[in-house]
Amino acid sequence: MRTLPTALAAHLSGDVTTMCHCWRVTRRDGVVLGFTEHDHDLSFAGTEFLAASGFQAADSEAANGLSVEAGEVTGGFSSAAISETDVLAGRYDGAKVEVFQVNWQAPGQHVLLRVQEIGDVTRAGGAFRAELRRMTHRLDQVQGRIYGRRCDAMLGDGRCKIDLDDPAYRSEGAVAAVLGETRLRVTGLNAAATGFYRYGVFRFLTGANAGHVCDIEDHRKEGGAVTLSLWLPPPLPLAVGDMFMVTAGCDKSFATCRQKFSNSVNFQGFPHMPGTDFAFGYADGDTVHDGRPLYE
Repeated sequence: MRTLPTALAAHLSGDVTTMCHCWRVTRRDGVVLGFTEHDHDLSFAGTEFLAASGFQAADSEAANGLSVEAGEVTGGFSSAAISETDVLAGRYDGAKVEVFQVNWQAPGQHVLLRVQEIGDVTRAGGAFRAELRRMTHRLDQVQGRIYGRRCDAMLGDGRCKIDLDDPAYRSEGAVAAVLGETRLRVTGLNAAATGFYRYGVFRFLTGANAGHVCDIEDHRKEGGAVTLSLWLPPPLPLAVGDMFMVTAGCDKSFATCRQKFSNSVNFQGFPHMPGTDFAFGYADGDTVHDGRPLYE
């Protein structure tokens, strides 16, 4: 049950109220921004809430329990608040949003209504629309492990234990030519064998996409030139000269873990698991039962 501050409760019990909504957005890169639907800037809780952003609430749902309620906010792009470049670069994806109800005549009278997370962000012309998800949406994520041949650890995590800061597993380079939205010729990776960075991570260090991370689909050396293919195009156009960092990739197979990383002792899969032919097999008179392993 939410308890209202005494002064705010007294204001709400009056005949006339002067209330508005404010949103405090905390991006994953640590940037904190405040917005309000009021026509003047407001300041409280250590944050300046801007009125010129055009930020306003749209449809919303409320529910009890652990259900996944959702809402939306809309607004126009403003160079002083939300830029189209930041939205395209994904800097608002997954950001935390705190929704306040505020007495705009006395901003010290406010109450936190809910905490949500930005989901899908869409844009049309000079406006954007952001989905607000209740934190309980994370309960829909798959938990636990799956019994399978391939490793279910993330390369470099606490179970894998590979140190991706090791120079042997990362390199820096530059875009030499843009061959398409997701395909580029690069410099700086000539020492790596073909496929070494396949399924790895590509991070832009400079340029319009600086800070953006992409997954690598393929890594090839052809006639002395090195090409990389990304699974998805970056949010902003690529440019020759953009600097980047890449880290090695893993296809989650036991052979790759053993040969490429010498890390078979930490393999988090079950490479000797019998296949479907064995699982659905049955005893018959033609099989030799002499104590040998049935599956190797």
